[in-house]
Amino acid sequence: MYCFQCEQTAKGSGCTVLGVCGKNAQTATLQDLLVHATKGISMYAHRAAVLGKRDPSIDVFVIEALFSTVTNVDFDPQRIAEMLRKAAEIRDKAKALYENACDEPEKLSGPAAWEPGSDLEELTAQGEEVSILSRRTVLGEDLSGLQELILYGIKGTAAYLDHAQILGQDDPAVYATLHEAMDYLAKDQPKLDELVSWALKIGELNLRVMEMLDAANTSTYGHPEPTAVRVTPIVGKAILVSGHDLKDLEELLKQTAGKGINVYTHGEMLPCHAYPGLKKYSHLVGNYGGAWQNQQKEFDNFPGAILMTTNCIQKPRDSYKSRIFTSGLVAWPGVTHIDSKLDFSPVIEAALAAPGFTEDEPEKTIMVGFARNAVLGVADKVIEAVKGGAIKHFFLVGGCDGARPGRNYYTDFAEQVPDDCVILTLACGKYRFNKLDFGDIGGIPRLLDIGQCNDAYSAVQIAVALAGAFECGVNDLPLSMILSWYEQKAVAILLTLLHLGIKDIRLGPTLPAFVTPAVLQVLVENFNIMPTTTAEDDLKAILG
Repeated sequence: MYCFQCEQTAKGSGCTVLGVCGKNAQTATLQDLLVHATKGISMYAHRAAVLGKRDPSIDVFVIEALFSTVTNVDFDPQRIAEMLRKAAEIRDKAKALYENACDEPEKLSGPAAWEPGSDLEELTAQGEEVSILSRRTVLGEDLSGLQELILYGIKGTAAYLDHAQILGQDDPAVYATLHEAMDYLAKDQPKLDELVSWALKIGELNLRVMEMLDAANTSTYGHPEPTAVRVTPIVGKAILVSGHDLKDLEELLKQTAGKGINVYTHGEMLPCHAYPGLKKYSHLVGNYGGAWQNQQKEFDNFPGAILMTTNCIQKPRDSYKSRIFTSGLVAWPGVTHIDSKLDFSPVIEAALAAPGFTEDEPEKTIMVGFARNAVLGVADKVIEAVKGGAIKHFFLVGGCDGARPGRNYYTDFAEQVPDDCVILTLACGKYRFNKLDFGDIGGIPRLLDIGQCNDAYSAVQIAVALAGAFECGVNDLPLSMILSWYEQKAVAILLTLLHLGIKDIRLGPTLPAFVTPAVLQVLVENFNIMPTTTAEDDLKAILG
């Protein structure tokens, strides 16, 4: 295997024996093959789209397949093998769609001509033939690295698009661009300037997809509202929900209503408490624990059932493996999976059989819900505070959290931000400091939790609105972005920021292993992107 798609990749260069995430060599290789097969589907779907033909089932399969290969999603080789066999069927459907629309159809080769092996062994052998290393040997590190940058951006975009389509959002143009991008990645001889252009185009695509997801979430559950969330447990039976999926949480809340079970959020599900359509359930009682990388200890101590939606799962300990469940695209061998019908009876039964919390802990709360609607609703006060000198600077400090040493930088940075500055935060990186007391500036909280990682759209809209109010560009605002990254959704967001022309982004705790020195130089020259150093030095450089 060779995998370097996440920030914690072994030795900062690549996992070659076992993924730091827990992914074994066979699973990694099958995921490489699934990406290859997906390129083949998109080769036909792209040509069909040019001719005005589309099949939504093809579109949905492609984003589900790509999402399945995101870090910490699907660790089950049997499930991936099933998806590979289905990929061949979907490819044939896309081929027929194209050929039936074309008088003289082009005969395609490469990924479009792939046929699945008969068993896991043959599929694994096929995966080894299309690995990153095989392309690096032909193209070199710079071109293959740019290909991976684009691919990881597409994977992150596919994850957001999957959430949006589940809640009914659709845009044929989005899928057409995604297929076109995958078709380009299937080319034998890509060009450097074209790859750079495609990276920014994926950033543009992801911006549209985040807009779709924002519309999906807010039209279904209402706009997030500033909300105090309890972070200490109360007595009673309990279910803990982690991951990212709002619909799965809603369905669980419906099925547990009146059963005497308290539901807690974990990790990226914390922002769910701010949505009117979700917080109306009285048995959604609070948040338990912190970010995804602490789940083994936190899940071990949680006295109830656990539901893992979408990505961020780690290898379950034996102590709680019988009471953890997966849904959506996330899977782990030996863990009970809830199918697409979303019947959560097994989760409920496990919760009722577990002891639950036997006493209340002293109440502690934190605030969430400062998405674009809430912040822009008091924009006049914010603008007045800036013009009056009460607010000197804004810092967006957030992104993915992780276990690699050095992430205490973000805690140090937040703690050292001067009292006349406001911190915006989003994604699970906020757990590094979101339980600290930052106070307020004239009634405006100094820490504003915007939401999940996909709520970067809210952050962009806030920045654009402030720039409009001050009649300047976003880069001219007293705003600095201090970002942490871990997996491919963070890559998609980074590409979106670059597409928008945002400069001077500080990224850490390490730079991506797939970004070679030559590619990094392009990013530095065009966007002045830079690695984080120390909290003291970075603050000094920003504030002078």
